[in-house]
Amino acid sequence: MGLGIGIGWRPEIADAVEELPGIDWVEAVAENLCDDHLPGPLARLRERGVTVVPHGVSLGLGGAGRPDPGRLAALAARATLLGAPLVTEHIAFVRAGGPLTASPGLEAGHLLPVPRTWDALDVLCENVRIAQDALPVPLALENIAALVSWPGEELTEGQFLAELVERTGVRLLIDVANLHTNHVNRGEDPVAALDELPVEAIAYVHVAGGIEKDGVWHDTHAHPVTRPVLDVLAELRSRTDPPGVLLERDDDFPPAGELAGELAAIRTTLATAPPAPPPVPRARAPRPAPAGGARDRVAVAQTALLSALVAGAPAPEGFDRRRLGVQSRALAAKRADVVAKVAPELPEILGEGYRPAFLAYAGSRPQTGGYRRDALDFAEHLLIAGAPADGAARDMLTAWWRDRASPRPPRRAARLLRAAGGTRVVRAARGVLGGRWAG
Repeated sequence: MGLGIGIGWRPEIADAVEELPGIDWVEAVAENLCDDHLPGPLARLRERGVTVVPHGVSLGLGGAGRPDPGRLAALAARATLLGAPLVTEHIAFVRAGGPLTASPGLEAGHLLPVPRTWDALDVLCENVRIAQDALPVPLALENIAALVSWPGEELTEGQFLAELVERTGVRLLIDVANLHTNHVNRGEDPVAALDELPVEAIAYVHVAGGIEKDGVWHDTHAHPVTRPVLDVLAELRSRTDPPGVLLERDDDFPPAGELAGELAAIRTTLATAPPAPPPVPRARAPRPAPAGGARDRVAVAQTALLSALVAGAPAPEGFDRRRLGVQSRALAAKRADVVAKVAPELPEILGEGYRPAFLAYAGSRPQTGGYRRDALDFAEHLLIAGAPADGAARDMLTAWWRDRASPRPPRRAARLLRAAGGTRVVRAARGVLGGRWAG
């Protein structure tokens, strides 16, 4: 299957994507699409014969729990709606806790690295087989970028991916920007990783920009593609001719001319790399005798890490505490940014106070559901605390909360009524029982 040169489709650049020359295909975030209809610009691309690949971000196939049937069904529906030749997801975990650890469920709101251990590989392979059985088209999985390293890893990234492909037959989506990120942040050689990869399993390649700050590479997808990332692409091209290469951009979108320039740099890199040699057989990593209980062990380890990142728990033994702090702050900042996007009225009402107030809230209240639920809980938290201090802003926040809140148990409604004060706010809070839930 030859895809060619593509770009990540985002609503903010939909018009530019329609006009860019030489776009063979696009990739769309699956969770941002409806099951039964497409946005107009994406539908027009499909009518022109442009291939659209749905790219999932919420399955968490590297997590200890088995894949959620509802999320799998939604991804399958989008693949069918798009007539896609394949779907893609990530080798990552995005939630932890819950029944396997008899603890509250936690959401990361971000892709977190899977430990490269035989236990984690066993769990991932089983989850991949479950997903493959539920999807109508082939599945490809992406390597992710990471700020932190797991202690006691037993496999390199290349060995881990090679074992995954050998056991499941899954395809690979190789992100060369993520290989560069892991080189800066974890000291991993991208050339060595490419040498160990089963390049014949590559479905396509991601290229994206980032920025280095204080010795840490942040895979932002909001900055231009750098020369080191293109160098990793050239290294990959010297080993195989990838079926497709895609430029990702998720924020701070540049003019169409700059996007076209980045696509041209990708084409040039592919065209000038030396030809790929014949594949060399790779030796498989020797594994110890398998032991039972892999899911339980992975669940405990992932819950401990996520609790440290989002719930203020102590750092698990063996982790770099400074890096955990960087990751924790990055997760909180991303959470604040996404809540501001799904509920733009909140920063409008709170002004410059939005971000510090949200980060203070997030520091003691981990995310347990979706971002709309998070926005609603944040607003309720402020109102119970008597914030914001400005009465007009508090009235607007109460009206916003009331308009979106689901019916609350009397105990929680009573707390809000007692805390709110003022007849207008009290009337607004009482209106909750007739309110609606939009998240």
